[in-house]
Amino acid sequence: MHPRIEDYALIGDEQTAALVGKDGSVDWLCLPRFDSAACFARLLGDESNGHWRIAPHDGPDRCARRAYRPGTLVLDTDWETDTGSVRVTDLMPQRDRAPDLVRVVEGLSGEVTVRSTLRLRFDYGSIMPWMRRSDGHRVAVAGPDSVWLRSEPEVRTWGEDYCTHSEFTVKKGEKVSFVLTWHPSHEPRPPLTDPLDALRTSVEDWQSWSADCRYDGPHKDAVLRSLITLKALTYAPTGGIVAAATTSLPEELGGVRNWDYRYCWLRDSTLTLGALLSAGYHQEAEAWRDWLLRAVAGDPADLQIMYGLAGERRLPEFDLPWLTGYRGSQPVRIGNEAVNQLQLDVYGEVMDSLSLARSSGLSTKPHIWSIQCALMEFLRGAWRQPDEGLWEVRGGRRQFVHSKVMVWVAADRAVRAVEDNPELHGDVDGWREMRDEVHREVCEKGFDTERNTFTQSYGSEELDASLLLIPRVGFLPPDDPRVIGTVDAIREELGHGGFLRRYSTDGTTVDGLPGEEGTFLVCSFWLADALHMTGRTKEARELFERLVGLANDVGLLSEEYDPVHECQLGNFPQAFSHIGLVNTALALFGDDEAG
Repeated sequence: MHPRIEDYALIGDEQTAALVGKDGSVDWLCLPRFDSAACFARLLGDESNGHWRIAPHDGPDRCARRAYRPGTLVLDTDWETDTGSVRVTDLMPQRDRAPDLVRVVEGLSGEVTVRSTLRLRFDYGSIMPWMRRSDGHRVAVAGPDSVWLRSEPEVRTWGEDYCTHSEFTVKKGEKVSFVLTWHPSHEPRPPLTDPLDALRTSVEDWQSWSADCRYDGPHKDAVLRSLITLKALTYAPTGGIVAAATTSLPEELGGVRNWDYRYCWLRDSTLTLGALLSAGYHQEAEAWRDWLLRAVAGDPADLQIMYGLAGERRLPEFDLPWLTGYRGSQPVRIGNEAVNQLQLDVYGEVMDSLSLARSSGLSTKPHIWSIQCALMEFLRGAWRQPDEGLWEVRGGRRQFVHSKVMVWVAADRAVRAVEDNPELHGDVDGWREMRDEVHREVCEKGFDTERNTFTQSYGSEELDASLLLIPRVGFLPPDDPRVIGTVDAIREELGHGGFLRRYSTDGTTVDGLPGEEGTFLVCSFWLADALHMTGRTKEARELFERLVGLANDVGLLSEEYDPVHECQLGNFPQAFSHIGLVNTALALFGDDEAG
């Protein structure tokens, strides 16, 4: 049986990430990048697809406790046995040349025999490498991949059952360190990493970064853990932030709603920028803004909803039939076909992001305004089209209300830019006319007067949690009766177990998929924001408390939550969920507490 999604913790080096279970097993690791093929893929299959477990030989199946060192991404996992206790510390130091996975075993009391079982399987668990010894190291090679394993001090290793095993005993104060290093197989082995030095500098670097957090309100630990997670999901060479570290963790156990989230979505851009800027991380915000500028450069008609880590445009989707999926949830997908969809909302999100960056004092670049003008020129002729909408539905294009609201945002931000910055010039009269026309159309065609609520699309009776953003983006003021009615209707119709679905999957064809999904965590944070904006701050704070309580023992959130089975669902950890946590904390408590 697979561990629960919330049984995993994240470690990473800001270029890739690994998931470590409570059983001491690394079950997911893609090398050398977030979107590379995994060499440990047990998460989406079984032990034969690759993993690396370090745990007491005759100890329990699960650790006694675990925790990140304060303000870091360094994970301590403690084990209790009949003969003593032991700690395994896991980290991925920020890389110099090659990615390293460091695991340090330390005796805490008594004497404990520890077993390491390493099963490397390249290309998502499908390729068994050739193993050999070299200079006291174990070396695995297959095609383009090469991995070196060494220990300090050296412990005996042997091959058995197509695995590499080690067994050793540690007493109180003794340490045995393992380093797993990847490099292209055609290149020489990179310089050796000192594991204890890497541990020390990683703790220092992360704590130094965390000290810059300006938020000092309630749930500071949860906010800081979310910011650390966003930092960990950042691809440092480019500044792009991946939506999650995984692919194909299901939105319904045993279902087909399994997607690859190891890419960078434009829809996250404004919310990400807001979280980073408000928390005091201007350098990261600027790196993300610069990634955005590079990604969207080119013909505005070719704007995509998502890109690769460096802005790559081709992300072809295919299945991996040899992987059985997380708890039988197939297919396992690599790539994301939604990259080819039309989503008009991304134009509004890009315009809003660049507006926020300008007003927040990020460094200016001369070509930013020309890009914005080009986007507006395209949108002027394209905004009336139906699209696939924010949630990337696969049931056909519609006139989604949220998409039109974000078109209004694009026009509004363009007008405001000219009004607030005399050095900027553009067709401000034409943009005002467009803004007013979009506003009229949405209020006429996207609003159900009988139920006093905006709807998912023109003429639809369905609702959509994205409509909660209407007051946040300024389309209507929070005290407008239509806003209050929409918040109440969404809470009533999309509420489930105290949280919120993003839309109904019961008897509808909007997303073109069978089955259901859990409550969507970022939408539940949006509900808290909307309740606060409409004067119901006590209810908003109560909801926020419940949402924070869904995080696992080390503070991580996936995409969704199943309130019936009380488990996390979807890809993990999810940037959108953690962005929601940070922004809602700032909205509820940040005015008085943030610097």
